[in-house]
Amino acid sequence: MTRPFHRRKALMTAASLAGLSALPGCAGARSRRHDLDADVRHLPVIRARNDRIDRITVCLRPFRAAGPRLEVEQVGRKSVVHNYGHGGSGWSLSWGTAKLAVERAAISPGQKIGVIGCGAIGLTTAIVAQQAGAQVTIYAQETPPFVRSARASGSWTPSSRIVKTSNLTPEFAARWEQMARYSFSCYQNLQGLPGNPIEWDTFYGLKSRDARPTPPDPIGFAELGDRIRDIEPQGNRVPVHDARLPYCEVLKQPNLIFNVTTYADYLMRQFFERGGKIRTMTLHHPSELTALPDPVFINCTGYGARALWNDESIIPVRGQIAWLIPQPEALFSMEYENVYVVSRRDGIVVQWQGEDMGHGYNRTDETPNVDEARRGVSIINGLYKSMGYNV
Repeated sequence: MTRPFHRRKALMTAASLAGLSALPGCAGARSRRHDLDADVRHLPVIRARNDRIDRITVCLRPFRAAGPRLEVEQVGRKSVVHNYGHGGSGWSLSWGTAKLAVERAAISPGQKIGVIGCGAIGLTTAIVAQQAGAQVTIYAQETPPFVRSARASGSWTPSSRIVKTSNLTPEFAARWEQMARYSFSCYQNLQGLPGNPIEWDTFYGLKSRDARPTPPDPIGFAELGDRIRDIEPQGNRVPVHDARLPYCEVLKQPNLIFNVTTYADYLMRQFFERGGKIRTMTLHHPSELTALPDPVFINCTGYGARALWNDESIIPVRGQIAWLIPQPEALFSMEYENVYVVSRRDGIVVQWQGEDMGHGYNRTDETPNVDEARRGVSIINGLYKSMGYNV
């Protein structure tokens, strides 16, 4: 989950200047040079109550210390291009990594291609292969909304848990930048579509006066956001000087988000309109590919590759989301006391991120934790109560 700053490191615990609007004398004099980016007095209100939770989902991010696997392997007479292991960056990097994978497949017009997996990476890779002239069949056990990537928070986070600093090489950094820039350019062309599959909202990073020092990252996830600062809006950090408030700083900036329900539906329709087919099946071993008709496969199984390909380099990073009922009148993102919120059109994501960056690392449990879900929602509820709202 990364933008030009690292959200966890930059914000620590949290706060908001939004409460200033409720205090006398805080509106300030109007000016022709009023800085709209610095105006953080009107934070939208989320009705964060536990009785508004309509579901709890858990996702296992497929992290690899060396970064995503993008290489070719032979299985009998079949050629397999691997495209998996993107950590928390699957949606964000999907178009760029699909482009690289399809290039490795060396597709010729009319060629039959099989794509394994129907999540964020699989669907996008299938469409890019079609654009290259291939006839594509997706082989998958599940389709949206039942794939793991449908449980993502839905923010542009291209370097979230993508590689370990100890494994970072100049070659990988350059490849990551290529994927991120290409993906970002694709998302610019998907804005304004019916249902708003891709859109911008406003992110508020809220930091409290009594914020504790950020604990060190116990895993050593690499930070790559500085390489693409030129394409990402930077926003403003606004200090809060009113000692009556427990808030000392607010970061306000534009934030690219994916309304995953609408976006996955858009991708499925694009795939079928280009003549794509989906065959529902469960693969248990790579040797089963030899019985399928396609000469070339692109393996986009994400965390599923750990079992299918016996790839123990994939480390699960558990992430849980409490989903609140949508509020179309309050579409924005924020972070407060290690809770990340994305108010999307298809639901409000509330994700407690743990005490440090190692939270969820190497945890395979996909059972929802109700207490953890309620903890995150209660923290956001407490934020609004401190500002005088009864949500």
